[in-house]
Amino acid sequence: MKLKKITLNNIRSYESQEIVFPEGSVLLSGDIGSGKTSILLGIEFALFGLQPGQRGSSLLKNGKSEGGVVINFEVEGQDVIIERTLKKNKTISQDYCSITVDGEKEEISVTEIKDRVLEILNYPKEFAKKQNLLYKFTVYTPQEEMKQIILQDPETRINTLRHVFGIDKYKRILENVSILSSKLREEKRLKQAITENLEQDRLEIVTKENDLDAKYYNIDSVEKELFLKTEAKKRILEEREEVLKKVEEKKELEKEVEKTKIMIINKREAISNNFKNLERLTLQINELSSLVFEEAKIPQLEKQIEVFKFEKKEFNEKNLNVSAQINSLQLRNRENEVIKSKISNMEMCPTCLQDVDPSYRANVSNKLESETSQNLRKIEELNLEKKIISENLNRLDREISLGEKQVQDLKIIKVKLEELKEKKSRLKEIETMNNMLKKDIALLDGQSETIKTLIFDLNKFQKLYEEKQKGLENAMKEERIAEIKVAELRKEIEVFSMQIQELKERILKTEQIKKQLEYISELETWLSKKFSSLIANVEKNVMVKLKMEFSKLFSEWFSMLVAENFNVKLDNNFTPIVEQQDYEIDYAYLSGGERTAIALAYRLALNQVINSILSKIKTRDFVILDEPTDGFSEQQLDKMREVLEELNVAQLIIVSHEQKIEGFVENVIRFKKENGISGIAG
Repeated sequence: MKLKKITLNNIRSYESQEIVFPEGSVLLSGDIGSGKTSILLGIEFALFGLQPGQRGSSLLKNGKSEGGVVINFEVEGQDVIIERTLKKNKTISQDYCSITVDGEKEEISVTEIKDRVLEILNYPKEFAKKQNLLYKFTVYTPQEEMKQIILQDPETRINTLRHVFGIDKYKRILENVSILSSKLREEKRLKQAITENLEQDRLEIVTKENDLDAKYYNIDSVEKELFLKTEAKKRILEEREEVLKKVEEKKELEKEVEKTKIMIINKREAISNNFKNLERLTLQINELSSLVFEEAKIPQLEKQIEVFKFEKKEFNEKNLNVSAQINSLQLRNRENEVIKSKISNMEMCPTCLQDVDPSYRANVSNKLESETSQNLRKIEELNLEKKIISENLNRLDREISLGEKQVQDLKIIKVKLEELKEKKSRLKEIETMNNMLKKDIALLDGQSETIKTLIFDLNKFQKLYEEKQKGLENAMKEERIAEIKVAELRKEIEVFSMQIQELKERILKTEQIKKQLEYISELETWLSKKFSSLIANVEKNVMVKLKMEFSKLFSEWFSMLVAENFNVKLDNNFTPIVEQQDYEIDYAYLSGGERTAIALAYRLALNQVINSILSKIKTRDFVILDEPTDGFSEQQLDKMREVLEELNVAQLIIVSHEQKIEGFVENVIRFKKENGISGIAG
């Protein structure tokens, strides 16, 4: 992996800064607090995102609502760009992620982008759920954090190293073997319980097969008995059906008797109703016979009515003419009043514009009053004439109404007289119908007596049917009992057959389970006594080999940094042991520079061991050292040149405020902070 550049936007003390990284060794130089470590945190965030327990507030610049990192690196010819952003809502969280590989951009989730990064760096898949342990122990571990790892309790440290070395799988294998062995023992107990009754099942199947043979023998006699009962039932059923036909015949005859009775009753009711109609018709004929009809009088009356209507029309026309004259005179009087009113108030003529003489006004007013008086006399005369016309109209209306009523009455009498012939004809028809009904009643009475005689002869079959019915019920009961016996035997045979089949299947399954039990027993013995020991020995040998290699490399790196009178090694828990003149020195009594040397040597040795185990990871030639010389003496600082040369990696990034380190590296990038904002020094 080769880091090319990184851009920080609102990350910690940076607002917007792009840093380009050359190949070879690079020193990030600057005063303490100038923002050097922020770049390393930005690299880690860009690659792996926020880690469990890491707050977004540790990265996002104070007072800013959003920020982000864009990193550009190269892996075996592939150009990779990763962009991550942070956004502040209620909390600060990752907002946007994208990855661009050789110009092809993808916007994917946080989890997906981490998986892609691990894939590109060729980190083993099992490290996807181990935060970024492999990156920390091969590329970047802050010096203080490495010191904390050294000071951890041995069990925590060795478990961490198991994860890093990838040999925690042996522990998981042993744990899984223990779980599997426990489940196998439980399965073994269950199968032993199942196979306990195998011999008893074999004896039971022999007994049931003997019982089944006996039931097959018994069912023959029971089925024969059922056949005889069924035949007896059929015979009785046939006899009953013959008797039933006679009983049904009797019922049909009884229905005929009832029908005949109803017909006789209906015919007698019809005769009674006809007598009533005869009385009513006779009465109506007598009433109509007394009516007198003068047919010649109708045209006379109609002619007189036409004369009255013509007179009425003439009077109506006169009435309209008189009313029009009255209205005209009344209108003239109203106009005169209006003119009179205007003349009495007129001082000047509107036409000639000359004064109007009072005598002229008086003459005009007198003339208008005279005309009005004449009109009123005419109106009185016309009103009198109108009253006479109205009286004549009322008289004519009465005459017309009376004439029309007389014509209507004559026409009604004519219609009634025409109905008289019809009623006399209807009277004869009813008398003929009554005679026919009486004959029908006599015929029906004779037919009813004949049917009653036949019913009497058939009465004996009712009792015979009841006897046959009882016999049939008894035969059906006996047949049912025989059927139940056969069904019970067949059910027992079926149940016994099923039980025998189930026993056979159970025995077969039990025998298979017995074979499985033997296999499980052998497997459980092999796992607990052979496989577990083998895995434990493999793990032990791997850990011994790793410890030896780790201890050797640790001693070599330490010897480069500290005087030769110190001797260092690792114990079985990978705890550094420091000896001087055969005396063990406690870590707490070492100087600050010596403790830093131990942490740096431990870090570099760990890097080499992991890279040798995981030789295919793509970060083998990329190392970041954060303040690796904290507390070093001048002599130790001089030895750092030898250490850096020995590292021999394609790209080395060192963070330090020691100016002397500048002479040991190929490139220097200086940083400064002004007004709380970090940036590259000009």
